[in-house]
Amino acid sequence: MAVKKTETPNKYFNETRLLPLVKKPKDVAGLSREELQTLAAELRRVIIEQVSASGGHLAPSLGVVELTLALCRVFDLERDKLVWDVGHQAYAYKLLTGRLDRFHSLRKLGGLSGFPRRAESPFDHFGVGHSSTSISAALGMALARDLAGQKHEVVAVIGDGSLTAGLAFEALNQAGDMERKLVVVLNDNEMSISKNVGALSRFLSRKLSAPFLTRFKREVEAFLKQIPKIGEDLALFARRSEDAFKSFMTPGMLFEALRFTYVGPIDGHNVDLLCDVLAQTKRMDRPVLVHVLTRKGKGYEPAETNPTYFHGVGGFEPETGMAIKHGPALFATYTEVFGSTLCALAEKDKKIVAITAAMPEGTGTDCFRLRFPERFVDVGICEQHAVTFAAGLATQGFKPAVAIYSTFLQRAYDQVVHDVCLQNLNVKFFLDRAGLVGEDGATHHGAFDLSYLRHVPNIVLMAPKDEDELARMMATAFALDGPVAVRYPRGMGAGAPVDPALKPLPLGQAEMLREGKDAAIIAIGSRVLPALEAAQELEQAGVGAVAVCNARFIKPLPAEQILSLARRHKKLLVVEENALAGGFGAAVLELLADNDLLAGRLVRRLGLPDAFVEHGSQKELRELTGIDKSGIKKALAELL
Repeated sequence: MAVKKTETPNKYFNETRLLPLVKKPKDVAGLSREELQTLAAELRRVIIEQVSASGGHLAPSLGVVELTLALCRVFDLERDKLVWDVGHQAYAYKLLTGRLDRFHSLRKLGGLSGFPRRAESPFDHFGVGHSSTSISAALGMALARDLAGQKHEVVAVIGDGSLTAGLAFEALNQAGDMERKLVVVLNDNEMSISKNVGALSRFLSRKLSAPFLTRFKREVEAFLKQIPKIGEDLALFARRSEDAFKSFMTPGMLFEALRFTYVGPIDGHNVDLLCDVLAQTKRMDRPVLVHVLTRKGKGYEPAETNPTYFHGVGGFEPETGMAIKHGPALFATYTEVFGSTLCALAEKDKKIVAITAAMPEGTGTDCFRLRFPERFVDVGICEQHAVTFAAGLATQGFKPAVAIYSTFLQRAYDQVVHDVCLQNLNVKFFLDRAGLVGEDGATHHGAFDLSYLRHVPNIVLMAPKDEDELARMMATAFALDGPVAVRYPRGMGAGAPVDPALKPLPLGQAEMLREGKDAAIIAIGSRVLPALEAAQELEQAGVGAVAVCNARFIKPLPAEQILSLARRHKKLLVVEENALAGGFGAAVLELLADNDLLAGRLVRRLGLPDAFVEHGSQKELRELTGIDKSGIKKALAELL
């Protein structure tokens, strides 16, 4: 696929003094303390200016500038291995590893990825994009090092939000048991994307003040002394156990129990202290966890004040932090329509419970949280738990709505199959960001959900063409008794007004949008309206009259309607925004083959290729993959 050139660098790249001199991480080692402070300021300025223009993950990267400098200073990253978790905090690392001259291309088509990527740089030792993978990958690297008889260091950097996922604890458990030399840096800023939730987060974030400890100890001692006969002995024992008590009350206890040497918590913005501590870890011959306290958005007041908004942000004015307006928002986003519709349905049905995995704002469930707090649950970055938790709710007569990005539901595939669909439980999945999401790229595209869900028994699977159809599909989902999934794209809808009646759709019934004698398009979801426009424009150009069918349902397929179309038309075009392998088009082909309707017919499919699609704008990527209106017109013209 052809790749466009990215834009030229912005002027701020000429306003740095030290950063252009850093070509490799080891160049940081020779800098003085004052120069490190200057370099930290330059890194923040470049990151702020670039993200203000291109959008991206601002607050996470600003929060780890000093930590990144310390890692580059202490470790030889041409030999040692460094694994970032998720990777949305790695912008400073990109700048310190020879990518300054390309940083202006960040997240643009043909430019730098927004995440660490092995194909992009030899300093990106592991490709990431989803959370909680770093410790597992680093442990694998540590074992490989030892088996090969090598001596380099292996370091994993993980945030406290990512540490809530089971995968991270599985890795910690295994690492402690294997006792391999490994350094885990816990970047604790009390945030993932939104404010962290859960008992673990509260435990890690506990800041014990001296007055608290003194008062608590005094009160306990006074209580013990009141116990007849044995009170004085108990109080003496408590005084002798003070160190153990403090250990019990601090986060180190958890990691020591997992057989890690715990160091911290330490100030994550003190480069000298970080360097000293990290240098000490190199002398330890076992798993070490360094607990680092940072501030998300550090050094940029708007991001420090509102780290959730600036976690992943579009263009903004760097002087004020205000979003750049590209004209008024013409229509509501699918996410907003989902959130408002869920609230409307929950107003009438007290059994509806909303569940999200650390993304109330991203999934549109934040409004539900405000209106129905007792029926809202944020489980943290725990997609597997979210699905089985929902299954448990469903066994008791509730109707859980699991709001999750398509790419993240992949992490809970077994739970969808085994805990929900096998038991035919009344769980509803709402898959935001289905299809091509844009600048976050291959790790975040929702390219596979039709493929991994449509073959699972008992599930109903739908995709809307517009906002009103999304709302009606949600009503349909809650009217059905059993597993249902609705997938919808990122971004604004087409402007279709939502009928407040929220009338459910007839199960497995398609919608004929236009008739035509020369060919037929069968489209699903986000590709229906571009297909309709393509057919209309071709007819106006005198190329041919093409019928357009909005399938609505992937499972159950509107079989009779599709078969009827196939009997009336010898030429069929099937269009979807999902991987062609196992997707909607494959389902149509299977239906036609099973009914002996392939012979004598010309069937073409448009969808996502058997390749990981790069990052770029949604418009660019749909054009690149041939599923935009122009691509559909081209395919139709060839078919005709």
